[in-house]
Amino acid sequence: MHSANKLVDGAGQAGSIFFTIKHIKMNHVNLIGKVVSAPRFYESPMGRKVAQFTISTKETYLDEAGNTKQKNHWHRVSAWGRWVQVLEELVSVGLEVAIEGKLTTRCFQRNNTKQFISEVEVNDLVIL
Repeated sequence: MHSANKLVDGAGQAGSIFFTIKHIKMNHVNLIGKVVSAPRFYESPMGRKVAQFTISTKETYLDEAGNTKQKNHWHRVSAWGRWVQVLEELVSVGLEVAIEGKLTTRCFQRNNTKQFISEVEVNDLVIL
């Protein structure tokens, strides 16, 4: 018999009530927040257009004394392909958006030092 908060996949391994073991490896991000930096538009060395911007999300929690607190998080976002045109035409600072995508990390050289940036790559975007 399985406990209420555990599942067992086909190989007999335990998982959570939300995901089976085979789904834990997926890279999926959902964010709802406000655009806090105007989109910047670039063209990659391969000629592909990219847009980058930042959104802010809020987390509400209770501190040790039971007081409600809010914490802001900033998320770097990049968009390719058809989303570049949407961002050029419709997105501005202060706009609320819902973003579905994946977390990506890239590296570059700055002052002979390797730098890494993690960002959310847009698969879908909804203006709220």
